[in-house]
Amino acid sequence: MSDGLITGVPAGAKVRRPRLLSPLREHLRDTMWFAPTTGLVGAMVLWALAAELDSQIVDAAREAGDYESIESLMGIAEDAKAVISTIGSAMMTFIGVVFSISLVAVQMASGQFSPRVVRLYVRSRITKITLTVFLATFLFSLMTLTSFDSENDPELLTSVPLIESVLAMAMVFLSLLLFVAYVNGTLRMMRISFVIDRIARESLRVAVKHPTEGAVDDERLGPATARITHRGRAGVLRDVNIARVVRAAGRHGVVLRLLPRIGDFVVPGTPVFTVHGGAAPPPHALRYTVHVGVERTFHQDLGFGLRQLSDIALRALSPAVNDPTTAVQALDRIVQFLASVAGYPLGALRHRDRRGAVRMIQPVPDWTALVDLGFAEIRGFATGSPQVTRRMLAGLDDLLRLAPEERRQPLLRHRELLAQAVERAVPEAADRTFALLPDRQGIG
Repeated sequence: MSDGLITGVPAGAKVRRPRLLSPLREHLRDTMWFAPTTGLVGAMVLWALAAELDSQIVDAAREAGDYESIESLMGIAEDAKAVISTIGSAMMTFIGVVFSISLVAVQMASGQFSPRVVRLYVRSRITKITLTVFLATFLFSLMTLTSFDSENDPELLTSVPLIESVLAMAMVFLSLLLFVAYVNGTLRMMRISFVIDRIARESLRVAVKHPTEGAVDDERLGPATARITHRGRAGVLRDVNIARVVRAAGRHGVVLRLLPRIGDFVVPGTPVFTVHGGAAPPPHALRYTVHVGVERTFHQDLGFGLRQLSDIALRALSPAVNDPTTAVQALDRIVQFLASVAGYPLGALRHRDRRGAVRMIQPVPDWTALVDLGFAEIRGFATGSPQVTRRMLAGLDDLLRLAPEERRQPLLRHRELLAQAVERAVPEAADRTFALLPDRQGIG
């Protein structure tokens, strides 16, 4: 085992191995094509199975000589054909309505909240499920229409799409239920409180996955023996396939340190890994481990939620919007997130292999960076709104009570800077005193 390898697991610590398909799952959630395509394929398979069952029913009746039953099925099929034709034409109208509502909701969210919250609509499960079921119902009804036989002789008839018709009508009923759920879900996503809550919950999910081990010991890690550069396209570092990196590092007995943070913009030639404890793994071993895109994601980005909450607060405090209550709601969630990570070791994550040996080190924002991200920009625009300054002071005071002693300095710095900014911006002493009075609701 190489000298640069960090081994051993702290007492009571749980070795948390990354999931292999985690990046792929997150990338598919950011697309709108995967779920509808899967639904269309499923509709084709379901239609093929139902068509086979309908054929077997007719064949069984013919072998038994029960032509009266076949004639009865033919009569039912004539009535069902009109219903299926109506379903086929109506589903396209429903699909158009779904797209129209989605586009309006996305446009309103982008203009009112922040362009970065549009991804909430792209990742919405109810939107994807509704669109998937609508398209699947439309395709299934078209395929069912092709199963109707024009033959009127019961002895020559090959199939009566009875089961197919029942399934088509069941899918229509499911579509109607999903449409109601979709409208309700879309209306909720157009409310700022719900959007802020969704962002906060996504951010807390990232924080919960944060290991609780201590800081990385660079002396035990040893000096860097090689560097690996980025050879793909330029863009934002979305995530890293941690399972693949850990596996490659384990096979070659080294430790890989990720240099850029998730969310950094990288260009071809940018160093992305330093190698410790041996020679660099061959290029093919680390292929498809670093994923670059055009926008950040929550998946492994500890600070992305704070970035979105800060953007929403800044837009609310702009003179064009002038909505301090929304800024206070964003501050509520910023304080909640910072309180949840106040006791966590920050700055770097350690990812281990099956034996408990550290194989990858991933940088994350430290405590000071997170506090600055949550408060610095909002503080610069908050002096004109006593509601916001009072809420920010209350939040800082709460965090000062929750954070360890060594993490109090950034909070005290922001508190002092806010007080100085209010002193400069507010001329009246009574107004300054009112604006600097901590209040968790701002001004009730």
